[in-house]
Amino acid sequence: MSNYVIRADQQLLDALRAHYRDAFIDRLPPGALFAVKRPDVTITAYRSGKVLFQGKAAEQEARKWMENHVAPKNKPENENRVKAAALSEQKLGNLSAIGSDEVGTGDYFGPIVVAAAYVDRAHLERIMALGVKDSKLLSDEAITRIAPAIMETVPHAVNTLDNPKYNRWQQSGMPQTKMKALLHNQTLAKLVDAIAPIEPEAIIIDQFLERDPYFRYLAGENRIVSERVHCLPKAESVHVAVAAASIIARYVFLEEMERLSRTIGFPLPKGAGAVVDEAAARIIHERGEKVLATCAKLHFANTKKALSIAKRR
Repeated sequence: MSNYVIRADQQLLDALRAHYRDAFIDRLPPGALFAVKRPDVTITAYRSGKVLFQGKAAEQEARKWMENHVAPKNKPENENRVKAAALSEQKLGNLSAIGSDEVGTGDYFGPIVVAAAYVDRAHLERIMALGVKDSKLLSDEAITRIAPAIMETVPHAVNTLDNPKYNRWQQSGMPQTKMKALLHNQTLAKLVDAIAPIEPEAIIIDQFLERDPYFRYLAGENRIVSERVHCLPKAESVHVAVAAASIIARYVFLEEMERLSRTIGFPLPKGAGAVVDEAAARIIHERGEKVLATCAKLHFANTKKALSIAKRR
């Protein structure tokens, strides 16, 4: 997938908003003003003024706006920004880097798992040869097959936020985005220490927040990993280290789901759909709400649905 970024002033943002209004989507990533989804391109405009174009028609759509909505004297500068963004990501992909990613944030059952992996230049081709790509594009069977080989090859660190602690943090008022920021920072610190005295040329986080709000969430932490940190959307396509981290995180999540399932006494489904409501209702009916709190993220809407189902049984 092609990624192109342009910088927009308020006039251009207004023009983009008006032009794509009929294709707006409701679910926005952190820091976004609006997002658009069309068959061949997805466009996300951020409060920072950055506009990200993704998809087959990304370059064509980005250049159209540069040509039609940027004053002639500014055209070369903005065009260079698009090229520079692509070049920067290409350069990052060839560095010795740490990548980090998380899984489990949208699953009702199970923990949040953050993993970080360090891939140096010498191992780039070897890791890619293992079939490493974004864990969301791989089956659970493929994850189980590939992850151990990755973990044997590259230094890595994992941080797991179990359900009881997750629920305590959430009930204290902590948003999930801050939880993820804390977990990423802790995991990166573990890995930085593990590979010392080697220093990564870059640290790439699969973006769930832009860089500035990410570091605002970390204010007050005793240790903050901040040097050479990049928060990039679709970062698994930028550097194989992020893809490796996503696979490791998914592998650990699957193992934890199996452990929880054995403890509960039946397989816990992934996701947050109707089948999850039924499973949660069964736990409430057979074991009680306290047991549900040991394996579920209680603030999800599934809890209310499950309570309603359990009452009818």
